[in-house]
Order: sequence, then structure tokens, then C-alpha cells
Amino acid sequence: MIDFLRKLYVYLVCGSLLVSLSSWATTDIIFDTVINGGRVLDPETEFDALANVGISNGVIQQVTTEPLKGKLAIDAQGLIVAPGFIDILTQVESAQMPSARYKATDGVTTVLSMHNGPIEVGAMYDRMEKEGALLNYGTTIGQMTIRSVLGLGDFAGGEEGRNTLATPEQVAQILEITKRGIQEGAVGVGFGLQYTPNTTEEEVFQLFQLAAMFDVASHVHIRYLGPQRPTNSVKAIHEVIANAVATGASAHIAHVNSTSPKDINLVIRLLEGAKAHGVDISADAYPWGAGGTALESAVFDKGWQDRMAIDYSDLELVTTGERLTEESFSRYRGDGKTDWVIVHFIPESTLVRAYSSPLVMVASDGSINAEGKGHPRGAGTYARFFRRYVVEDGLLTPLEAARKTSYLAALRMQKAAPSMRRKGRISVGADADIVILDYDKIRERATYAEPAQTSEGIPWVFVNGVAVVENGKLNENAKPGRAIRGAP
Repeated sequence: MIDFLRKLYVYLVCGSLLVSLSSWATTDIIFDTVINGGRVLDPETEFDALANVGISNGVIQQVTTEPLKGKLAIDAQGLIVAPGFIDILTQVESAQMPSARYKATDGVTTVLSMHNGPIEVGAMYDRMEKEGALLNYGTTIGQMTIRSVLGLGDFAGGEEGRNTLATPEQVAQILEITKRGIQEGAVGVGFGLQYTPNTTEEEVFQLFQLAAMFDVASHVHIRYLGPQRPTNSVKAIHEVIANAVATGASAHIAHVNSTSPKDINLVIRLLEGAKAHGVDISADAYPWGAGGTALESAVFDKGWQDRMAIDYSDLELVTTGERLTEESFSRYRGDGKTDWVIVHFIPESTLVRAYSSPLVMVASDGSINAEGKGHPRGAGTYARFFRRYVVEDGLLTPLEAARKTSYLAALRMQKAAPSMRRKGRISVGADADIVILDYDKIRERATYAEPAQTSEGIPWVFVNGVAVVENGKLNENAKPGRAIRGAP
């Protein structure tokens, strides 16, 4: 009965939307941009039909079956018109060139740095607003960054620093800096627990309490990776769920595919069970069979082969593409600089299980740097997701895919950042963050060997009504991106 009523509501809303707006089309309104004849997807109302979209002043003004006029008229027949993709797990700097090139051409309109973030949140927003950005952007306040500044271990520092416990005075500083970051507009608290193994359970609990107090989510790279008991990914998921239940905080699990590659079935059952019993929890995954991180990080501290059930040959050096050996692993890890590696260890079955869950969204966890280096997930995540799991495998419908690439991220963020209520939708009043894609041609070109390659089959991308990709060509001088600030 509940499902029937929900579908009836969606039918009435969509029907009334088209009927009430069709009267506008009889006027001589000329929109800034009209998108005609495309298959329009609105994951909020589950609207999926051929329609025309009218855009003015950066906002969707009309969705109708009636003809529309615009200064720019796009023929979208045979194409899909969907909300712009929201990358909830990347670096905030990827909203700007040159990294934004690969995000925009992959259909991304908003980037959110939820894995970690700066300490001076307000200053970061002020700087980027002054410089301008191609894409919308937002950030958490980063637990890893705070601890590094306080001398409690660097992300890619030595094992000794990572194992130093915070004093009560330092914990108080961590909480105060986190509070200030939220008040300056951070849209969440970003945890990197595996990278900071000296973080105590008490400290995590207090940070969850703080996040709950300000109604922002806790975005967590969980404490343990892989299947090795007793410190496996399942135990790490237990920690997140327990803290969310005890504090009332919202929680989000970063890249569940790479932290739980072998335990994914039980992990998804735990997350869905918690959700069914009232815990506000979600997760993301990227559609690649390899992860990526720094060789000097805690991921590769002693015992990493057993924890991850892999060996040296599964590690690929980003700069050269070489597969590592015991000798080269030791040499690079001890060379005094940060060496990034791609880690081949995620089964395809893990990705299928993750994306089959209604609470798992898509996120890249990557970007391409100025030298054109990085993991291909920084350039081709969304095109690859659509090609593999919608076009080829049929695991998801286009509407279900639009939900995972935009709407779920908007829902996760909108309590902390009210502006996200206008994103992830194709409906009147929503921001005109829109991607137009070709179902038959969409594909990623980025590879592990050559990651800095733009995706194909995405001819148009709009950010706040401005075409940042126009007929397949990037408008790299455009700066329509806006800050996504929290409002605690």
C-alpha cells in the first residue's frame, strides 16, 4: 500500500507538473537555453519521459511536452537529459582547471572533498570564490589534516608518528578546530581512520557527537581494510554504525568497494540493516578493480599482504606503470618522498554487489594532477559506470543510475548544505546542473597507463545554466561554479 501511494503521488506530481507548466509554452517566453526532445530523468519524482527543458538565470524554469523557444536551442532527440553528476569523494581543487577538465567531460558538475579537507575552511572557500571555478565545490573539515598539523602523524609519514596517541589537550584542540571548520561552512567531518591508527575510539565518538550537534554527516574511511580477522572491514563498519546509533549522527562510508572487497556481502547487509532500523547511513563506490593510495601511508604498514590478501606484484607505481617487487617496494617506500601506487585487488563481483544496493552511490575518490598523472577514476568514473552497469550489463536502468550519480549525493548533503536541495534534480526551481549523454556512445577513455583522457558520449554539461561542455568541447574559461557551504 505504501509503495502504491508513493507511485500515485509521483504520478500526480509529474502529471500536474507537465500540465501546469504547459500553459507557459503558449506564451512568447524565450529562455536562455532550451533542451528539446530528450529523455528527461528526474530521480526525485522518478519522472522518466521525453520532454523539453527551459533554463533561464541558471535555474530550470520549465519541464514540458510543449515546444519551447530559447536563445540556445539544443536538439536532444535520442539523448538522455539527467542531473549533473555529484562527485561526493574527490579533491575540492578538482573544481578548477586543470583537474576540472576531466571531471566536466565525465559529466560532473559538483565536486565535494569528503575524504579529508583543509583546516582553514573559510579561507579555502574565500580563495576559490575569488579565483572562480568551473564546477561547484564543497569540503569537509579533515580529521587527518588536523592531526597532521598537531604532530600526530602525516598521511604519508612514518609509522612512529602514526602511533603517537593524542593527549587530552590535543583531543580538545581537535574538537575545537573541527567545530570552527563546521561553523566556517564545512559540510561534514572527514575521517581517515585507517591512515591515523592512533585515533582512539573515544576521539571518534566525540567527533561523531560534534557532527551530530551541528547536523552534518561523518564521512568515514573506515579503520580496517580487507578480510583478515579480527581487524577486518566488518569490525570497522561495526565502529561506524555503533557511533552513529549512540550519537544520532549521520554517517557515510567512503569507497566501500575498496575497503571491503572480500567482505562486501556482509558489509552491505549490515549497512542496509542499520538503515532499515533508522540509522542515517550511506556509502559510495567507484567502478574500478583497483584502488590507489600513497605507498608510505598506513595502508602498507607491516602485515599489509595478509590484511589485503595481495602481494607486491599487485602494486603499480603511478609515475612509471611498473609492477613492484619486494626490492622496489622497500626502495620507493624509503625514498623520502610520496609515491602513489595503484592497488589491483577488487573483484568485479564486489562492484556488482555494491551497486545493487539502494544506499550505495557513485564517487570517484580521485582527480588528475597538473602533470596528467593519477588513477583513471579521476577522469572516467561516471562514463565507465554508465557504460558497464547500465548499457552493457543492464544491472541498473538509466533512472536508477541517475539516482546513484546525483540524487543520493544531494540527499546526503542537503541537511548540512541547504543549497543541495536544488541539485540532483531535473525539476522546476532546481539549479541547472545538467548532463546530456548519449546512451550508445558513452564510455571512459582513461586507463591505468594513460589516465589523463576525457570521456566520450557526453556532448553537453551545464553548471548553473552555463555550458561548460558544448557539443563535446570544453569551455575551460568558464567559471560558473559556486561554493557549497554548510549552514550549521
